[in-house]
Amino acid sequence: MSQATAATRRLLEGLQRICGADAVLSDPVQLLTYECDGLVHLRAEPAVVVLPSDGSQVQAIVRVCGREGVPFVARGHGTGLSGGAMPVPGGVVIGLARLNRVLDVDIPNRRVTVEPGVTNLEITRQVASYGCYYAPDPSSQQVCSIGGNIAENSGGAHCLKYGFTTHHVLALDLVMPDGELVHVGSPAADAPGPDLVGLIVGSEGTLGVVTRAVVRVLRVPERVRTLLAAFASIDEAGAAVSGVIAAGIVPAAVEMMDALAIQAVEAAVQPGFPPADTIVIVELDGPAAEVESQFAVVEAVCRGAHATAIEIASDGSHRARIWKGRRAAFAAMGRVSPSYYVQDGVVPRTRLPEVLRRIRALEARSGLRIGNVFHAGDGNLHPLICYDDRIPGQAEQAADVAHEILAYCVDAGGSITGEHGVGADKRDAMPAMFSEDDLDAMRRVRDGFDPQHLCNPGKIFPTPRLCGEVPGPYRQHPVEHAGLADRF
Repeated sequence: MSQATAATRRLLEGLQRICGADAVLSDPVQLLTYECDGLVHLRAEPAVVVLPSDGSQVQAIVRVCGREGVPFVARGHGTGLSGGAMPVPGGVVIGLARLNRVLDVDIPNRRVTVEPGVTNLEITRQVASYGCYYAPDPSSQQVCSIGGNIAENSGGAHCLKYGFTTHHVLALDLVMPDGELVHVGSPAADAPGPDLVGLIVGSEGTLGVVTRAVVRVLRVPERVRTLLAAFASIDEAGAAVSGVIAAGIVPAAVEMMDALAIQAVEAAVQPGFPPADTIVIVELDGPAAEVESQFAVVEAVCRGAHATAIEIASDGSHRARIWKGRRAAFAAMGRVSPSYYVQDGVVPRTRLPEVLRRIRALEARSGLRIGNVFHAGDGNLHPLICYDDRIPGQAEQAADVAHEILAYCVDAGGSITGEHGVGADKRDAMPAMFSEDDLDAMRRVRDGFDPQHLCNPGKIFPTPRLCGEVPGPYRQHPVEHAGLADRF
């Protein structure tokens, strides 16, 4: 028996002792599900997938990986869009979907304790009868897991007013890469000491595996008002968004969709949006008197920006119909294209029209249709690049187009990611924003948690350094986006 075969057998036997044979998957057909996350063009096959059912099993799995020198990747529900949960070839995927218990609901202190496999929306369901909700609301909130939200610091439509995941996580249980369990943060707000929770949230699974989280819930606002405005051009829509913010109003959400995205959602869920080049959705919430006063200003600003139609939600079902159209946008693109690539970048609000004009010029030049859906309030773009993977070279062309859009974002003073994370997809774009000294400082932080580089290696940091990050036999060549950094 070869040394590699013996090591693999030893690994499988160790994992089976921890979780049972039924929870350890190694058949190639079983592994297909775990080759990628929501960014399907980046794939790798792990050696094994293990499905623990509690935190102590996660600890034991990580200890086995450490003892054998095997890299591991924690995976939630696989809805990420940056390749953050893509396996290391020959490594272990730790699937956390079975850690799906709500452990405690503490309404007097407005906090809920959950395992990482709990869905985002389930927290709101647990506290809705008490008049509370969990604020972060990515479009995938019905299926995405809290563990994945913590890894990527997910946001959503309402992050303009309520912030991202990091603003709603109070404490974490973290299995360190050597298997030690540590407790960081505190159920008490604004606890003293270094903000280790803030360090872990958004670290994309490179510092450890979260097995428990204490999150903050909020009271449902007294009043919610929602408006949809249609515009004949992106410039007019952008002027409306800027006008609302300039008026001193901080909406709960400001969303924009272009004509292709509108076409897609109408085909998929029929929300009844008016024909338009661009639509803007503005939602206000808070005390009733404040909302009504500010809502009149929002409507006036939209009319002053030459809105061709304005639709005001008359009740909860009407509001739900508007949001159904917006939240369906990503999945709905399948109605207008065989495949599509979702990108995620940020630009200053005032630069939105300029960057969107560049994207439309790129669409004409590339021959690939691009739908635009974005959180206009904080300038978070989600261009959807349509392609047909049955046509040789189109998938690679779509990836090139997506990364050129990132260059536009950086040129405008923005960022290469707003909420989807860097993962494997955008690691080679990191030098566009950070100097080598900056990246080395980040690596030193990671090294302090994971000196063996076993915990989700190959993510975040540029691939020219990848060969030093993935352990010996699991080392791979950085081929996916070679030379990308040269374009920034």
